[in-house]
Amino acid sequence: MLNTVLHSVLSFQHYAFSVPLKKVTLAYFNVTMKKFLFILLTAHTSVCLCQQKPANMANRFLHSLTTLQQKKIQYAFTDNERFDWHFIPRNDRKGIPLAELSEQQKKAAFDLLSVCLSEQGVRKVKDIIQLESVLKQLEKRGEDDHFRDGSKYYFTLFGTPAPDSIWGWRLEGHHVSFTFSAENNRLVSGTPGFMGANPAIVPDGPYKGKETFKEETDGGFALLHALDKDQLNKAVINVKAPSDIITSASRKAMIDHSQGIYYSELNKDQQNMLWQLVELYVHRYTKLFADDLIKELRTAGIDKLQFAWAGAQQKGSTEGYYYRIQGPAVIIEYDNTQNNANHVHTVLRDLQHDFGGDELEAHYRADH
Repeated sequence: MLNTVLHSVLSFQHYAFSVPLKKVTLAYFNVTMKKFLFILLTAHTSVCLCQQKPANMANRFLHSLTTLQQKKIQYAFTDNERFDWHFIPRNDRKGIPLAELSEQQKKAAFDLLSVCLSEQGVRKVKDIIQLESVLKQLEKRGEDDHFRDGSKYYFTLFGTPAPDSIWGWRLEGHHVSFTFSAENNRLVSGTPGFMGANPAIVPDGPYKGKETFKEETDGGFALLHALDKDQLNKAVINVKAPSDIITSASRKAMIDHSQGIYYSELNKDQQNMLWQLVELYVHRYTKLFADDLIKELRTAGIDKLQFAWAGAQQKGSTEGYYYRIQGPAVIIEYDNTQNNANHVHTVLRDLQHDFGGDELEAHYRADH
């Protein structure tokens, strides 16, 4: 972004001083200067946002709310509500929905999301919210039917956001659920982290062909098709896919018997494909947090990662398909089984730090 600012400065200097003086009218100068200032201001705003800390942005959002709204959004960090998460349509979600926020408040809420998720992650969240209106049209629901509603995505705060405190927050609605935990103004957890899409590929209308999880889908199939016969025998754990992600909306992510082919059993190209798939999920988060998670995975042992597949083996099949990447520190699940295999669920679970981890909660309780 800094390069953009410098380029803008140089461009302005070029135009301002290369045009003959007699041709540089006051109007020309004003228009050029306004364009330059707009570019500079936009770039500066983006730079500042990237440098913001989670607690600062959480407080900016919190202070944009009325007293009544603040009461709706705030819970204790130890409240059991923090663990009551799900990715299905629900009418009993806690917190404050987008429907009750002004445009200024919505911006503050998504600015908070932008210091926790990467640009790719934020874009996918917005795409998923947009799909609610697409789904409403596809299902031919009436205007007064709010079962599919892009304004029913809820923001909830747990604890008191501060540079030296333990606190967290959640964004949740249909096909989106991210639970973040922070300590000393640094994210220590961003999981459970769920995103899904229905339809997986929009079949009709102005968004026809839109595929929110194309990279996740294509990456899974690419790795599957790169395996030889013996490797497939290890990777394919069932000819039929499970009906949904196996970890579901559990408090503790658990799959008793790990299955699939180990990273160490892949050749170099296949290992690169598996690792790129892992990074695709991890880099839904901001770089600093993603780097920490990558380090955690490497420490736990990349060779211990397993890739497992179940169900159909060709994209476009109306039979469901599923894959999983599992290791000592992480479980990543992808399924596309519902609606004739046009309905994707994806999740990342950090086996050590979901909901901040037991150590973080114990630390919080000790301080209080």
